[in-house]
Amino acid sequence: MDVILTIGSELSANSQGVQVAGQARSRIKGHCNPKANWVRKFHYAEKAWQCKEHGIGRIRGNERIWFQMVAGTTQTINESKQMIMKAMRIHQYGGPEVLAQVEMQRPAPGVNEVLIKVHAASVNPFDWKARAGYVKEFFPLTFPATLGSDVSGTVEEVGPGVARFKRGDEVYASLGLEGGGYAEYAVAKEAIVAEKPGTLDHVQAAAVPTGGITAWQALFEVAQLRAGQKVLIHAAAGGVGNFAVQFAKAKGAYVIGTASSRNQAFLVELGVDKAVDYQKTRFEDVVHEADVVLDTIGGDTQERSFKALKKGGILVSIVQPPSQELATKYGVRALFYGGHPSSSNLAEIAKLIDAGKVKTVVETVLPLEEAPRAHELSQSGHVRGKIVLKVA
Repeated sequence: MDVILTIGSELSANSQGVQVAGQARSRIKGHCNPKANWVRKFHYAEKAWQCKEHGIGRIRGNERIWFQMVAGTTQTINESKQMIMKAMRIHQYGGPEVLAQVEMQRPAPGVNEVLIKVHAASVNPFDWKARAGYVKEFFPLTFPATLGSDVSGTVEEVGPGVARFKRGDEVYASLGLEGGGYAEYAVAKEAIVAEKPGTLDHVQAAAVPTGGITAWQALFEVAQLRAGQKVLIHAAAGGVGNFAVQFAKAKGAYVIGTASSRNQAFLVELGVDKAVDYQKTRFEDVVHEADVVLDTIGGDTQERSFKALKKGGILVSIVQPPSQELATKYGVRALFYGGHPSSSNLAEIAKLIDAGKVKTVVETVLPLEEAPRAHELSQSGHVRGKIVLKVA
């Protein structure tokens, strides 16, 4: 009897729904009788090995060796299956429909890296912009690609050099533009992972990283917002805006937020000192002498924001580079800032959350396989807080 065994790194399903190794399937050549009792004893030999096919190498042995090989192979295959994970990936640019659920090899942590068993991942506007190809000129994707920056979960494994975490620790992280969060497991550098806020579950914690870090860095590291200053925050009910409002209030700033009519009461709940309904009022008619403007919208809103600033003030945009001509005209500074992952920022944010000074806002929770629907909702531009994918 001749047996060929090769195992690939990607999985596909045969007509019976049996998982077999990608392009390199296990094969048996020779006396292969599926009705034989000794074959039926072995689940894998009966259901997954393909009979009557030529292979690429041979192992010849007697029946005793065959039994030993099948038992060992079954154990190896079971271990291999444990290294497989589900993920939502894209293989080309396009609409939400290009997001597809696949089974793929689980990543392994390298030096100074942590493997996170993902419990929840949140959806950010950058995700659908990257999927649609809107940002490919400065951030082209390599296909197939797994999107998703924000994750919350438990440490599954640590790589060499990791000192702050161990298996089982509850953590959260912003994975950055590289993504990888729409999956059952994700790898992250230890330097961008932080202990999850103890008062939050994983769904709530997954809503924090990118939005929280972006708001924190834009307000405090770029704009240098201080207590007693006045700040105007656009789209204050959104994923970045709602954190910006709460951080600014915790800092002791006077906070003005813009939002639609339906979100006016929500802004009051967040703690704004003044809420502006942009559907009824032009904000530049009622906001003057602001020290800081946080622009999360761009376009016409950004241009009109210069009028709301005081001389020497600063406009920070997280969506597009602002006009330097207008900045000169109004005697202000104007910067574009994209943010970067930071475990220290996440640690500071966690302290505020656990102290009850900041709350997370999750509007919609969907299972991982409904990532296309999550993208549709995010792309609508009318989300209050965050959309989160529940993974485990």
